[in-house]
Amino acid sequence: MITTTARPTPAGPASALPTGPVLRSEWIKIRSARAVLGSLLAVFAATAGITVLTAAAIGTSEADALGEDRLFGAFFGINFGQIAAIAFGATAFAGEFRNGALRVSLTAVPNRTALYLSKVTVIAGLALAVGQITGLVTFLAGQAWRGDHALSLNDPGALRAVFGSGIYLMLIALLAAGLTAAVRSGTAVMSLLIPFLLIVPFVVGQVAGGGMEFMPDRAGQLVMRTEAPGSLGPWTGLGVAAIWAVTALTAGWFAVRRRDA
Repeated sequence: MITTTARPTPAGPASALPTGPVLRSEWIKIRSARAVLGSLLAVFAATAGITVLTAAAIGTSEADALGEDRLFGAFFGINFGQIAAIAFGATAFAGEFRNGALRVSLTAVPNRTALYLSKVTVIAGLALAVGQITGLVTFLAGQAWRGDHALSLNDPGALRAVFGSGIYLMLIALLAAGLTAAVRSGTAVMSLLIPFLLIVPFVVGQVAGGGMEFMPDRAGQLVMRTEAPGSLGPWTGLGVAAIWAVTALTAGWFAVRRRDA
């Protein structure tokens, strides 16, 4: 009599997809970490708060007081909000690389791809939700102080800018998250990425010329402009920012899969 031993069926691609319990556990991690949750809330506070305070201080003095592009000026605080988005993406992932937390996470979710995609999904969902609320409140509350110079949601490009601003903030958070997964240090990512986005364009902009429009911030922020000044359009610019984020996330995925916990 011949007996056969059943072999375990190899896990297919579906086993790497995020599941409800894993997504909930990732949400609990973020909710219970004050620094991570605080940085997420800071995205709203910095973007909307600085825009509204600046608009209130300027009032109805000049139509272009917030910038030559009045639509982009309606999101005056976005450069400050993106710093908070970087902090959120970096700190949300950095916790896995402290005190053996990744080893514990892999014990609960042995499939590294499933763990990684679940964490990325939660980061993206939270950043997008907060980003969309931030974009709408920033635009409406800021323009409420502009009197006759105010823009409305019916003006050309306004709805696109509001929606696109939320996507942009999400992409910046994902860029930071992917880089953190790759280098395993949120502090290093923040200390490098923030100057890279805020300082490098002004320092090397004249030397690099048109190439600077492909920087993630320059390209992504085109979605908030009335007219794109370079070769990229509003949505293609946002697409360039998405490529930066996807590249970083791919690098992070390779690092999580191949390195020891």
